[in-house]
Amino acid sequence: MTTLPTSENTNDNLINHLQDKKILLGVCGSISAYKSALLVRLLLRQGCEVQVIMTKSASDFITPLTLATLSKKPVLIDFIKNKEGVWNNHVDLGLWADAFIVAPASENTIAKLANGLCDNLLSATYLSARCPVFVAPAMDLDMYQHPSTLRNLEYLKSYGNILIEATHGELASGLIGQGRLEEPENIVAFLNDFFEDYIQKEATREDINTIEEEIYLPLKGKKLTLTAGATREAIDPVRYLSNHSSGKMGYAIATEAQKLGAEVTLISTSTLENPKDVNVVKIGSADEMLLAVEMVFQETDIFIFAAAVADYRPLEVATQKIKKEEGNDKMIIELTKNPDIAATIGAKKQSSQFLVGFALETNNELENAQSKLKKKNLDMIVLNSLQEKGAGFGHDTNKISIIDANQKTDFELKSKTEVAQDILKTIIEKLDLRKNPILEEEVKEEEIKKTVAPKKFEINKEEEF
Repeated sequence: MTTLPTSENTNDNLINHLQDKKILLGVCGSISAYKSALLVRLLLRQGCEVQVIMTKSASDFITPLTLATLSKKPVLIDFIKNKEGVWNNHVDLGLWADAFIVAPASENTIAKLANGLCDNLLSATYLSARCPVFVAPAMDLDMYQHPSTLRNLEYLKSYGNILIEATHGELASGLIGQGRLEEPENIVAFLNDFFEDYIQKEATREDINTIEEEIYLPLKGKKLTLTAGATREAIDPVRYLSNHSSGKMGYAIATEAQKLGAEVTLISTSTLENPKDVNVVKIGSADEMLLAVEMVFQETDIFIFAAAVADYRPLEVATQKIKKEEGNDKMIIELTKNPDIAATIGAKKQSSQFLVGFALETNNELENAQSKLKKKNLDMIVLNSLQEKGAGFGHDTNKISIIDANQKTDFELKSKTEVAQDILKTIIEKLDLRKNPILEEEVKEEEIKKTVAPKKFEINKEEEF
């Protein structure tokens, strides 16, 4: 069994980078607050000094005495300690810490941090913190996917905070979905990786600068947004309308665009593993996807609409699971048209923006693709056909044609990684960004590290707490 790194366990892959780190742990009102006890224990085991800050509602789920006992420090909740005017100084706390972890982060606290509200010690300390801040949400799945939550999480990330996404599983409500607090051992492993990466960046900053000077990245400085996966349109709390798109093509484009220097935002419904160093925004429906796209519209240079967006959605979503009716073998669901995301963005496209659409057709392929190119005000459209063996949904290969206002270029059946490279090379040529033969070579991921992805460590859970 793989173990977490400790001061006694110093194998190359398990070096403890948390030794002597000062950690602020913010605990919010959530049923998952019980996990904070194990999180404190594991951080101390790595040699950290831990100071716990709780919201008042958090104490309804776990007692301050428990966390004070484990952390060996009084738990801080209020600004004022006593009537003599002794107080908990949020500025000093923010300056003291090497890292601030909010886990679990409730919907209420996320909204406060995202919008600068400052009505308790935890939020005041967040606003004073100069250290990296990690936010680990925990809430029910519908709350987690609500547009206001997604917007607030995007705000937090845009401020430079680091999101430790909630995981998928059984929730306190009994529903199954994304919303569970990441397990404490994985949060600690994430932090360990972060500080390892931070140390490496500091040690090799001059080398990285040299690499950036020597390697020409044609998409460097460009912000690229793409959509991927199949939207899910709810019928009732259990069922939804969707399609067979896996999101593989969009994820391949995101990966290759990042290697070429682009700052990539991937708006996705897919459950595929997040591409390295790509900002991933998870959504479900077409309406949610449009909202996410519009949030980044102004700052995006290149849009690639690779998602399979449902054309229609149920006019009304049942609040309870629809039951079968005896003697009735048919059910009619009235549908209404979904927004056309590519057309919506195309209608307000700026002259500096470049828009790429996708067309998956079964008949009249070229005519349909050319019609979409014009109607949606796209600069380029990628045509793929379900008639081609090895192309379309679910495959690791694809066969495409790239069409613009002047020409159509056909490509052979290739892996989706190679197809992604062909699409990006075409974009680069059309934008006159191809100026260096290094474009023909794959830029190795280890040459320029921008962010660190969490590694999954396990601990012996049979150990007595």
